[in-house]
Amino acid sequence: MKITEHYTGKSGVEYIFEYTDMDSFESLDPALCRQMYGVCFCGDQLVIGFGGKKQAWGLIGGTVEAGETFEQTLVREIQEESNMEVLTSVPIGAQKMIDTRDGSFVYQLRYACAVRPYGPFVKDPADSVTEIKLINPADYKQYFDWGEIGERIMERAMELKSKLAH
Repeated sequence: MKITEHYTGKSGVEYIFEYTDMDSFESLDPALCRQMYGVCFCGDQLVIGFGGKKQAWGLIGGTVEAGETFEQTLVREIQEESNMEVLTSVPIGAQKMIDTRDGSFVYQLRYACAVRPYGPFVKDPADSVTEIKLINPADYKQYFDWGEIGERIMERAMELKSKLAH
């Protein structure tokens, strides 16, 4: 499934988002994959975090650091931003973010994850996420609504949830 949406950033720059369901990210150039986020399930609850540049609720994840694999980034970001351990993960899909000024693009990868807490959430080392919450996945739109692409990511995460070993 491929979904295309247009987005105008705060600076007025228009971006084109092209989302595609993917079972593997092997075909993508790692140098262009900048962001890993997880739709994290702790039992039957969805883990969401509050904070970031937008000071809003959203998924847990972040950007790749030098030398990391996609999975290492995902595991590190989820631990930092939620104090949770990734037990298992599977790809959901990739979002290609195209800058309309010059046609350049990067990929943002999305995973479905089974997680469990190491302990209570205290603080994100980067001070990005300030609070986490476990919610009923069906209620996610009360916290964030990312249009058709967001709906597809959440729908696919729910489809893949049964493949996550707890």
